[in-house]
Amino acid sequence: MKKLITPLVLVGLLAAAACSNNPEQQADAGPVTLKVARDPGLDKGAIAAFDERVAQFEKANPGIDVQPQEYNWTATTFTAQLAGGTLPDVFTVPFTDGRGLIERKQIADISGLVGGLPYGAKFSPNVARSGQAEDGKMWAVPIAAYGQALHYNRTLFKQAGLDPDKPPATWDEVKAAAKQIAEKTGKAGYAQLTTDNTGGWILTTLDYAFGGRAEKLDGDKATAEIDTPQMAEVLQLLKDMRWTDNSMGANFLYDWGGINQAFAAGQIGMYVSGGGNYGSLFTQNALKPADYGVTVVPLKDSPDAGVLGGGTLATVSAKANEPTKAAGVKWIDFYYLKKLIDKDSAVLDAKTTAASKQPVGAPQLPVFDKATYDESLTWVKDYVNVPLGQMTPYTDKMFDQPLVTEPSRSTQEVYKVLDPVVQTVLTKKDADIADLLKKADAEAQALLDRN
Repeated sequence: MKKLITPLVLVGLLAAAACSNNPEQQADAGPVTLKVARDPGLDKGAIAAFDERVAQFEKANPGIDVQPQEYNWTATTFTAQLAGGTLPDVFTVPFTDGRGLIERKQIADISGLVGGLPYGAKFSPNVARSGQAEDGKMWAVPIAAYGQALHYNRTLFKQAGLDPDKPPATWDEVKAAAKQIAEKTGKAGYAQLTTDNTGGWILTTLDYAFGGRAEKLDGDKATAEIDTPQMAEVLQLLKDMRWTDNSMGANFLYDWGGINQAFAAGQIGMYVSGGGNYGSLFTQNALKPADYGVTVVPLKDSPDAGVLGGGTLATVSAKANEPTKAAGVKWIDFYYLKKLIDKDSAVLDAKTTAASKQPVGAPQLPVFDKATYDESLTWVKDYVNVPLGQMTPYTDKMFDQPLVTEPSRSTQEVYKVLDPVVQTVLTKKDADIADLLKKADAEAQALLDRN
C-alpha cells in the first residue's frame, strides 16, 4: 500500500481532478487505489510479468496504487457481478456487450478522458463502433480484436498421418481429418463449444462461414435468421461427425476454459475459437508450443461467407469517482494501448513479457490500422517467442477473409438460445434439426422484439 496523505490535502486534490478532463493531470492528482482485472489461472511467469508491469506503472504514476483482482468475463457470472458491484474498477467485456452497457449507463462515461489521449481518434472505425455511444463518444476502449480461427494439434495430425503444414482448407477436409484423427489416435478429432453462450457463438461462426447470418437489420427492426438452410447445414455436419463418424469424442458440454484445457492437454485435434487464443492456451493451460497449429476458418463457396470477428473492450466501473476514472484510463492507456502504437512502450512490454517466458508475437487483428500493426511487429521482433512458422496458415490469410461483425441485437441472449440446440444435436441421435431451429428462431425473435 502507498502512504496516504492528509484528508485536507486529499480534498483539494480530488477537487482539482474533477475539474480536468486530462488523464495525465487527473491520474497524478492524488492517491488512488485502482483495482484492475487480471486473468485467473495464470501461471507463475504470467503473474510475474503482470506484476512487473504494475510496478512500472506505479513508478511512473506514484499517486496510483494498483491492486490486481482476478476477473474473466463469462456470460453466466458477469450480470451478477455487475449488479453486485464486485467487478474491478477496470474490467474487460466482449465487443457484443459494449453498446448495451453504454445505453444502460452500467459503465462510466470516460469519453472525455479517452479523447484526450494522443491517438484517441485513430482507432479503426469498425473496431471503435463497439465502444461508442449513439453520439459517437467512446465510453469503452477497444484493446484487442480477432477473427475466428481453426486451432489444431500438430502432434495429433502427425500421429494420424496428416500433414500439419497443410491443415484443412474446406469443411469436407475438416470432417475427413477429424475422422482420421479419431480412428488413428483415439482422441476427439474435432470438438465444439456448447455452453455459457459459447455454443451459440461458435454455431454463429460456422453459420457465417457457410454464408448465413443470425439476424437481419432493417432500421430499428431486427429479424432472427436462425431457421435457415445454412444453419441447418452446419448442424447436419456436426450431427454427421458426431453420430456417423464418431469423431467428436465424448465431451459435448465444453465451455471456453474447458475446451482450451482439453486442447492443450492433447485431447482434441481441432476446434474453432478466436484467432488470438495462443496466449491463453500457453499461460493458463500449459500448451506445448510444438503441438500448436492454427489456420483460417474454411469458408463455403458463397458470396456471403465470412469470418465472425469480435474483440475486447476495456471499461471503467460506473461506480468509479473522477480520480478513479482518470487513473483507470491511465492504466488502459499504459497496459493495453501504448504497446500497440508506441515503439518504446511496445518494446518495454515485449521485453518484460519475454523475460518472464510469456508469449510475445501471437497473431491478432489490428485495433488501429494495419500499417501501424505491421510496424509494431518490427519493433518487437527481437522478443517474439511464439512459433510463428506454425501460425502461417492463419497469418498468411487472416487479412484476406471477409470479416463480419457479431449479431448486434441481444447478442448474448440469442447465443444462449442456441446453446441447447447444439447440445441436443450432439447428445441425441434422433435430434430433429428442423424443429430445433424453428423453435430457436421463434425464441430469438421474441428476444429481439423485446429489446
